[in-house]
Amino acid sequence: LVAQGQFRVLKVPLGFIKALQWFFAIFAFSTCGSYSGMFRIAVDCKNKTYSDLRIEVEFEYPFRLHQVYFEAPTCMGPEKQQVFLVGDYSSSAEFFVTIGVFAFLYSTAALSIYVFFFDKYKENNKGPLIDLGVTGVFAFMWLVSSAAWAKGLSDVKTATDPDKVITMIPACEAEGNHCREVHDPVVSGLNTSV
Repeated sequence: LVAQGQFRVLKVPLGFIKALQWFFAIFAFSTCGSYSGMFRIAVDCKNKTYSDLRIEVEFEYPFRLHQVYFEAPTCMGPEKQQVFLVGDYSSSAEFFVTIGVFAFLYSTAALSIYVFFFDKYKENNKGPLIDLGVTGVFAFMWLVSSAAWAKGLSDVKTATDPDKVITMIPACEAEGNHCREVHDPVVSGLNTSV
């Protein structure tokens, strides 16, 4: 079957653009869908025995941050308090990944038709018109999902900013206790996905 393929169609704009769509679809959904991040904060209590200088908070796709929590010292004894992050950004992230996966599948199917059945594709106008319509729909859906995910990513960055998370720890408001960020989350992969 591979020997019968017309791979020269990948040199013309029709095939080349579809190959680029295929590549970017993989890149987009993989950078977002496989993400896991972490940040660290330190709570230095007035009474040093209750301090915790290595609080590690991990989060990941699909960014249901309201389900992510960590244990923070109360600075009044050995007991700890659960602190939850804020926000659920799963809808925009999942929408973006879903569009990426469907675009990948459609590009794969279209490239297969171009390579193995290009003569039948050119026989009548229905194939190119359907291809144009579906590609136009995907272009619009990419625009919408990228805009939604860009806003969701901005909110994820805000919700996982250690300086903002520190304000949610009651012990950090007490006089004599010092809280600071130790490590910011690395979101360069998510920036790339958008």
